[in-house]
Amino acid sequence: SGCSDTASVFVTVNPLPVISATGTLTVCSGSPTVLTASGAASYVWQPGNLTGSTVTVTPTTTTTYTVTGTNAAGCTGTKTITITVYPTPTVTVTANPATICSGSSTTLTATGATNYIWLNNNQTSATITVSPTATTTYTVSGTNSSTGCTSSASVIVTVLPKPTVSATASATTVCSGSPVTLTASGSAVSYVWMPGNLTGTSVTVNPTSTTTYTVTGTGANGCTQTATKTINV
Repeated sequence: SGCSDTASVFVTVNPLPVISATGTLTVCSGSPTVLTASGAASYVWQPGNLTGSTVTVTPTTTTTYTVTGTNAAGCTGTKTITITVYPTPTVTVTANPATICSGSSTTLTATGATNYIWLNNNQTSATITVSPTATTTYTVSGTNSSTGCTSSASVIVTVLPKPTVSATASATTVCSGSPVTLTASGSAVSYVWMPGNLTGTSVTVNPTSTTTYTVTGTGANGCTQTATKTINV
């Protein structure tokens, strides 16, 4: 019949959320960084399936994170952020020698970074000389100047005690050529007397002029100590 009619329907279009994401864009391997999203009501981060507007991540390699934000209308939007990860330096430290006698020194050498600081004494050289009086752990922190990334390493310097050594003489004033008995005592296990390169706990000497005798005692651990006795002739 050619008759017509009309009808209408309303279609509501909700806007997509505009998502933003921020965070520290460069980190050292193994260091945490905080990522923050805004612009929606709820968020999911990938990789990791983490939820929340703020999340903490610890990437070990350069990683691109994608956050999906959902607004109250159920519409979603995404944003990506790339975190560049710099490698942490592999710092090593050696002691030469690692075992010393009390009163001796040793050389510590660090490698693997460009700048160093020794936490025991704040020295900044790659190689330092130390003279600990007791067994000590030395720790060095190494930094790569190009990235600012740091790592640390430690070495133990073992300090062995010296033996106790003392020297006595049967007489300290004698006539020329007269015999004198020198005796060493202490915690050493062997003794050497100079001059003369005489060995033993007790030795007999016949000085013809005033002489200072030095006895070197060696302990079971290989450390040495000395004592002297002067004989006036």
